[in-house]
Amino acid sequence: MLRMLTKKDTTNVQEGLATDTMEVLHVGCLAVEVPKDQQEKIAKELLGKYNCVPVFLNEQLKDKFYKGCCKQLLWPLLHYQVPLSPNSTSRFDPLLWQAYIAANKKFAEKVTEFYDPERDYVWIHDYHLMILPSFLRKRFHHVRCGFFLHSPFPSSEIFRIFPMRDEILRSLLNCDVVGFHTFDYARHFLSCCQRMLGLEFQSKRGSIAIDYFGRTVSLKIMPTGVKVERLTGGFEWPETLWRRGEIMHEFEGKTVLVGVDDIDPFKGIELKLQAYHLLLKLHSEWQGKVVLVQIANPARSTSKDISELQSTIHTLVETINSEFGSEGYKPVMLLERSVPLHERIAFYSCADCVVVTATRDGMNLMPYEYIACREAAPQNEGEDRSLKQSMLIVSEFVGCSPSLSGAIRVNPWNVAHIADSYYQAITMSPRERAVRHEKHWRYVQHHTAAFWAESYFNELKRVCNINSRLRCYGLGFGLSFRVVALDPDFRKLEASSLVSAYSSSKNRAIMLDYDGTLTPSSSLTTVPNPEVTDILAALCADDANKVFIISGRPRSELDSWFGSERLGELGLVAENGFFYKSARKGSQWKTQGTLSEVCSWHAIVLPILQLYTESTDGSYIQEKESAIVWHFEDADPDFGNWQSKELVDHLESVLVNESVQVVKCPTTVEVKPQGVNKRKAVEGVLAEVGSDLDFVLCMGDDRSDEDMFACVENVSFSPHMPAEVFACTVGQKPSRARFYLNDTNEVLDTLHALSAQSAQHSSRE
Repeated sequence: MLRMLTKKDTTNVQEGLATDTMEVLHVGCLAVEVPKDQQEKIAKELLGKYNCVPVFLNEQLKDKFYKGCCKQLLWPLLHYQVPLSPNSTSRFDPLLWQAYIAANKKFAEKVTEFYDPERDYVWIHDYHLMILPSFLRKRFHHVRCGFFLHSPFPSSEIFRIFPMRDEILRSLLNCDVVGFHTFDYARHFLSCCQRMLGLEFQSKRGSIAIDYFGRTVSLKIMPTGVKVERLTGGFEWPETLWRRGEIMHEFEGKTVLVGVDDIDPFKGIELKLQAYHLLLKLHSEWQGKVVLVQIANPARSTSKDISELQSTIHTLVETINSEFGSEGYKPVMLLERSVPLHERIAFYSCADCVVVTATRDGMNLMPYEYIACREAAPQNEGEDRSLKQSMLIVSEFVGCSPSLSGAIRVNPWNVAHIADSYYQAITMSPRERAVRHEKHWRYVQHHTAAFWAESYFNELKRVCNINSRLRCYGLGFGLSFRVVALDPDFRKLEASSLVSAYSSSKNRAIMLDYDGTLTPSSSLTTVPNPEVTDILAALCADDANKVFIISGRPRSELDSWFGSERLGELGLVAENGFFYKSARKGSQWKTQGTLSEVCSWHAIVLPILQLYTESTDGSYIQEKESAIVWHFEDADPDFGNWQSKELVDHLESVLVNESVQVVKCPTTVEVKPQGVNKRKAVEGVLAEVGSDLDFVLCMGDDRSDEDMFACVENVSFSPHMPAEVFACTVGQKPSRARFYLNDTNEVLDTLHALSAQSAQHSSRE
């Protein structure tokens, strides 16, 4: 069963679902207020007759939610309107946001009543319910949930001004699939996730995905379509044919331009009229021969901007009609009312050109409807049936624009350009208009609402199937809630089982990362506290133990921290394996290669890194004995990432004959000797301990430690080294390790338990 949730009219969405293969339950609000004593009766009737479940919101909540938060705050934000004026109604209002939360909670409660976690999917539509996924994910950790945004998604520079930006992003990432009409909108969403949440995305086999705490969140980019059969079948309705006959008679001998828009500041109606005025002024030969029919649907909200827009439209229409009109001829026909489908089909079928000049719009299916109606329109007398014609003028800021390659694309803010496009459209040859129509018709009849819905739902099933195999844990409170998804075999390291294996073993290897494992990464000081050194000393005192610190830090720092007499048998690995000191008293540092060889390429690399550092604000260079690291974590995320990719290409081309490797990480580019990594270091430790090894504990916290985990896991499958292996990462996150501990405190508690066991064993002896 598919639960589809929407706060808006999504007729095309509903018609696109394959209701013959699945049961679809629609959850939404009613446009009218229903008395409390009638709500139960109406809910039963809607469910029984139409498979619809109403969410009843009281009038006050509905006004604050829909007219307030949705229309005053979110709608302008998504359409690039920044509330600069202190008196702007688009300024953030905490009370309206609380109403938005309350309404979304109401939807979550209603879904919970009907949702079956074993077989149902939830498909949420549009910006009215953007925080609903967080409520559902908190209630059902494995909820199969998708979201589709039917409006634009603004660039990060616009979206970042919204105070609740992180909550919205995290909620959308609590879905399995997030859908957008165009790549531009998806790109803006990815940029926001990167800049505000520090998340990266991956492109794999044609899909874009974000790894969000172990879960795969897929981005589906696909414009919606229309139900072609519904539009073409409209010509069998008597009212359509009657109205079409009226329109053809009224505009006989004239070229008809049609626009269908809501009364909304983003629809660009006034720009369309200004351009039309300019057309008639520049090309007087078309006066009396061309008509613009502007259908203006009633505004969905009331505000000062709407009133000013209506006044401007009326003024422009009166000006054009008075300046260029004559007896029996009005250049502009303005219809300020809702137009039923049969009348809309009639206007489309008579239109020589449809004009869309929105300054920002999510999709706008009107051009698709127009193409379908022109294709199915009855043949006029003397008309060549083989030459079906249509023409489109479409704003480049509308979601349907990329898919209409035969349309004349315009910048709606350039009135002169729109006027030129009018002239180009009405003077275009019939053959050219037919070619463009054929191209559009092929697209429209294939990319229908059903095709769009089926494609999205298939992606939702695919991603949910991947995520359903994972174990999930809830973290965070309120709208910051998220689910950490882990492999089913990934579990917390229990001290009791570890101590049991430790006490029964005779030859042990204990390998520990330093930063983020023995000391918090966020700590103001990097020097180990006395508790750490005491635990390490106690472990080293056990003759059955070989204890190693494996770190990326320089050897000078490790020596200064762990070079005391009581830690003389502590093994040290510095700079991720280039320097190695055995776990024996009096051991000296060994290297993987000679420093003179390293220094030879240092001289080549440093000037290049300095060049990139100068041109990338926020970046810096860290020079080690064996490696050089370029850090860009404090740089602009996009620019830093671009520069890092360019730097990698630059370095690889320059160092092609050197025995080095260039490694790009999320916020660093490291140049180091070939074959130097923590895996090699672990192999050295295991060789030193010997083949009679029977216990391995390896702990780390970041990506460089994954090499260690992969290496020690191989030990558990080695027939000549049958040891009990405990690979443990710090933090609940996807890892090659089979165990985790939550933080450094738990690491120290676990190591303390082992040292206590050693002390107890020693006292018995």
